[in-house]
Formats: sequence, C-alpha cells, structure tokens
Amino acid sequence: MKILGISGSASLQSSNFYLLKAIQNEINEKHSMKIIENLSEFPLFTPQRLENGIPKSVLNFKKELIHNDAIILSTPEYTHNIPAVLKNMIEWCTHSGEFESKKIIAMTFTPYEPRGKFAMQSLLSSLKAMKANIITQFPLYRTDVTFSNREISFTEESKTLIKEAVELLE
Repeated sequence: MKILGISGSASLQSSNFYLLKAIQNEINEKHSMKIIENLSEFPLFTPQRLENGIPKSVLNFKKELIHNDAIILSTPEYTHNIPAVLKNMIEWCTHSGEFESKKIIAMTFTPYEPRGKFAMQSLLSSLKAMKANIITQFPLYRTDVTFSNREISFTEESKTLIKEAVELLE
C-alpha cells in the first residue's frame, strides 16, 4: 500500500514531521510511505486563485493525494485549532475532491494531555466536510515517544497503536 504522510505543522523542524518519519520506519517493510513536510509553500487559497490557475506546488500535492492509497495526517494544536498551513492545504482541495473516500488516519501530536483535543475536532470537521474516509483518529503525546537527535522512538504501547492503526487501512 502507498501511504502519504502529511505534517500539518508550519515548522520545517516539526516534531510532527519526525513522528511521521518514525512511523515510516516502523511500516517500511510492508508499505511505502512518502512524507509531505512543508505545506507553507502553498500560496494562500482564495476562490479567485482558482480562476488564475492552480499553482504548481498545489497541483503536485494533489497528484500525490490521488496516487496514494491512504493518508496519515499528524498535526500540532495552535491556539485550540489546526495550524493555518494545514487549513490552507485542505481549502485548496475543497472543490476538487482529492480527499473524497480517501482512507485517513488523523493524529494530533502535542506535548501533553489534553492538548490536541480542539485541533482534532477541527481536523475531523474539515475532513468530514471533504467526505474523507476517516479510518481512525487518536492523539499522541511526547510522553508516548522518546526523542534523540531529532529521531523519535516509540514506546511499546504507542508502537502497537501505530501498527494497529495502519492495519486498519488495509
């Protein structure tokens, strides 16, 4: 199965990106996974931009959405919501349907409980509006992983959770 990992963070050094890299390492024997880490390349969506043509960065992203079987989306929580770059990415796909019926694992990755709760609500609302097929959703916290030189290792419990979630995509 081909999986697209999307880091919803505006930061290029995001822990959400490194989380997706760790997931990629866990599942690479069974599935191929490509990670999109920089949504900040997308210009701000406005309906008028559609009239002038879709930017190449957005077109390339939409092709990735189409050519992958599933998506693992990981986001932090900014001011009780998803980051603006993630919302902007979703808006670029609102009318074109790339998310429709696409299998998705939605995750929040934040420092500690209960952070991430509001971001998850916002993310799920947007994905449901796009008619995405949300297979499962869950929060992960820094207490569920170990950081070492920008690499993430999972606890046994979180490793099992990740593997079971990916199995649901099959």
